[in-house]
Amino acid sequence: MIDTLAFSQALGLLFSSFDPWLYVIPGLVIGLVFGAIPGLQISMAMAVFLPVTWAMEFLQAMLFLTAIFTGGAYGGGVTAILMNIPGSSSSVASAFDGYPMARQGKHNEALGIGLGASVVGTFFGYALLFFLIQPLAGMVLKLGPLEMVMIVMWGLALIATLNDSTVLKGLLAGTLGLLLSQVGMSSTGTMRATFGNPYLIDGISVVPAMIGLFAASELLRLRSGAYLVAEEADRRISIKKILGGFKEVFKYPKELFKGSFIGALVGAVPGVGSSVANLVAYGEIRRSSKEPEKFGTGCTEGLIAAESSNSSSEGGSMTALLALGIPGGAATAVLLAAFSFHNLVGGPSFIRDQRDLVYSIIIGNFGQVILLGVVALAVLPLLGLVVRIPLSYLVPSVLALCAWGGFGITGTMAGPLTVMVFAGLGWLMRRHDYPVAATVIGLLLGKMTEGELVRTLQISGGNPLVYMTERPIAAVLLVVFIVSVIVMPMLRRQKAKKLALAK
Repeated sequence: MIDTLAFSQALGLLFSSFDPWLYVIPGLVIGLVFGAIPGLQISMAMAVFLPVTWAMEFLQAMLFLTAIFTGGAYGGGVTAILMNIPGSSSSVASAFDGYPMARQGKHNEALGIGLGASVVGTFFGYALLFFLIQPLAGMVLKLGPLEMVMIVMWGLALIATLNDSTVLKGLLAGTLGLLLSQVGMSSTGTMRATFGNPYLIDGISVVPAMIGLFAASELLRLRSGAYLVAEEADRRISIKKILGGFKEVFKYPKELFKGSFIGALVGAVPGVGSSVANLVAYGEIRRSSKEPEKFGTGCTEGLIAAESSNSSSEGGSMTALLALGIPGGAATAVLLAAFSFHNLVGGPSFIRDQRDLVYSIIIGNFGQVILLGVVALAVLPLLGLVVRIPLSYLVPSVLALCAWGGFGITGTMAGPLTVMVFAGLGWLMRRHDYPVAATVIGLLLGKMTEGELVRTLQISGGNPLVYMTERPIAAVLLVVFIVSVIVMPMLRRQKAKKLALAK
């Protein structure tokens, strides 16, 4: 239920003066820029500007930092669409269909679709938070490691499907990612495959590896071309076409709602984050599509699924922070630090005693959604100019940026070296038609899967199937997973065979 008194007090805090909104537009611009630069994570931008919030009021600080969060979620998708370079791990799936659209000269439409899906996804995530913060908090508390394993399995299931070649190649590429994720110290304290190299103790850094696999390898493949977009007439930046793409999003309400809902739900689980939400939503919408073969070739539904889910996960992650005092990921951990700056603690007591501030943060983010659309439309013509730069200039400059991004993540030469090694690996995989996306998914989810499996085995005494009888949510998730990943594809194949025979 909505507390009408606290709601009216929140409106007073937000609209009695312009002060709470002073830092929202700068925050959105910072988020867009940091999100669009490979290697500069959203959480990094928030951490860099966290000291600035010391002199702000609490509401100003929260709106400023969440504006960076909101802008970064879309900014990461801009480079994923234009150059096949996810600006952050939460934008991986945005490259699957966004980049093929850009290569076809539909970069304006793709940018507009991404913006529209991000705006709607962010709005949906915070709307769900507004109405269901207390019930969602209670549900999240019921999710243990076994349920987390089930959720992560949704992401791992994409390994067999996110490829344009064979399922076997997808499985092999995904298995390679899982194996690489196991390098370094395990969750049980065992050292694995470091070969005495101190840089590998913490494992392979995922972001530099992702930059190498996605960005650098693609640039090496493109080096013989002239421009990202072949036709000169298609290289123009058109606000009209961007707005057309924005409107096109609303022609797919089912995919928009489904992606936003999955993103908000997965984002609410502490420790999972938007990268998993992004992949799970994309895979589920592709699985349930009547034409799954279109995905990966420049499919509008695929881009909507990716962008709506990574944006709605922001509202989901705020659920854990506000209701439980538990950061859902790195970005909300920075927000938790902002709480301590102002002598506040998130959790049940915060909701009980400071409900007007809770509503203020949520309503303020509704305002940010509208401002995101305006600010992004102003910035996109500049970001979109990348398609007009000759590849002879673009490739070396972006490769240098990739190396710098790798160094920025690790602070050592291990970052650029990781980018270089995985660029070569990605180039070989592309040449032999192995999906690099599957390897990235294995890298992203491997550590999390291992940790949750270890905790499940510890709790269950080594027998998770018996333990599942005590965890009905996990049992339901397993049944739904089997039906959606194994049974439904089999039924679709049988239906396709019957239709072929009928013709």
